[in-house]
Amino acid sequence: MSQEIERKFLLISDDWKSMVSSSHRIQQGYLNSDPLRTVRIRIIDDKGVLTIKGKNEGISRLEFEYDIPIADAKALINLCEKPLIDKIRNLVKVGSHTWEIDEFAGANEGLVLAEVEIESEDSHVDLPSWIGEEVSHDSRYYNSNLFKNPIKLS
Repeated sequence: MSQEIERKFLLISDDWKSMVSSSHRIQQGYLNSDPLRTVRIRIIDDKGVLTIKGKNEGISRLEFEYDIPIADAKALINLCEKPLIDKIRNLVKVGSHTWEIDEFAGANEGLVLAEVEIESEDSHVDLPSWIGEEVSHDSRYYNSNLFKNPIKLS
């Protein structure tokens, strides 16, 4: 069993861009977006991933993630609720943490979110200068809600 514990933030500058170690295009859809359990399909560059997540309990939830054949991912993403989420994920290492900074396209064009996974809910994270308001507890910023109720900033 796997537990995901993450914090999510808005950004106040693009100073992080000079620190990016890698970037990946993600196309993401939901076979089930019920808050009690979500079933997500991702195509990350040319790799397929199936993820099942439990209900959020604070900033923690169960998460099960499996690589699947890209052909299966392409077939399954066509079954997903629409619209799909399209984003570029940028990885930025700061201290002992790797930040995932998502630049959204499509219906959420202009939205940029930073996430950091932590060991426990009370783990300390040094926040880089480009981090703004924390939105970890704001369900509007859950990916499973962004395709239903987009936040378009551009």
